[in-house]
Amino acid sequence: MPRDSRMSRMLHVLIHMDRHVKRATSAQISKMLGTNPVVVRRMMSGFRDKGYVTSEKGHGGGWELACGLDAITLLDVYRAIGEPPLFSIGPHADHPDCLVEQAVDARMDAALGEAEALLMARFGEITIADLAEDFEQRLAGQPVPAGAYGVCPEADIATTGKLP
Repeated sequence: MPRDSRMSRMLHVLIHMDRHVKRATSAQISKMLGTNPVVVRRMMSGFRDKGYVTSEKGHGGGWELACGLDAITLLDVYRAIGEPPLFSIGPHADHPDCLVEQAVDARMDAALGEAEALLMARFGEITIADLAEDFEQRLAGQPVPAGAYGVCPEADIATTGKLP
């Protein structure tokens, strides 16, 4: 089963927008993510609906952060991307009358529910600013070519059109 990377990719985009580009078009973001601008608009619309970004159409338009990274938690991002399933494991209802399956499913549902609640609580404690601070610490220890945006070729290509 493929891994859903939308959350990590959007965190990546939001930090780049805050630290480097301020405003980015769907085409620029799509180059960074290696996807289609339509997919970017669909993902970013969830952030616009929550008030985390604004968008402007036309020449000179694009996506822009509407608040600081300290105002957005991982939980907010998770919700903005549509709350995808967290776990690829879970109960199976092939034989709902089977008592063994009922026992297995009940315990799995309970354990997964507890794990999800803990994860959601932790997501609510971590802001994107916390992640950006981690980035800044990592960047401080790296030699970065002039004009590079955090040693991330995809972001450099998206914002400048060329590799650093």
